[in-house]
Amino acid sequence: MEILDKALEFEQRKLSFQNTSDRIVASREVKELILGLNELYKVDKDPKVMDLMKRLTVIKRKIEVRLKGRRLTSD
Repeated sequence: MEILDKALEFEQRKLSFQNTSDRIVASREVKELILGLNELYKVDKDPKVMDLMKRLTVIKRKIEVRLKGRRLTSD
């Protein structure tokens, strides 16, 4: 259950990544957590684990938007 503890700690962490390298490290960390939780979910089918994965995915998307930048609209 240590993966659950790590995931909950990451979710509670303040997400103010000042530079690109911090964002890259955080993106990789949250990706590993999501994949680990996915393996746990395959065994247990616990809806709480699925909810945690969804919340972490939202955080991961926010980090990746900051890394890649917002798309410009081509109207």
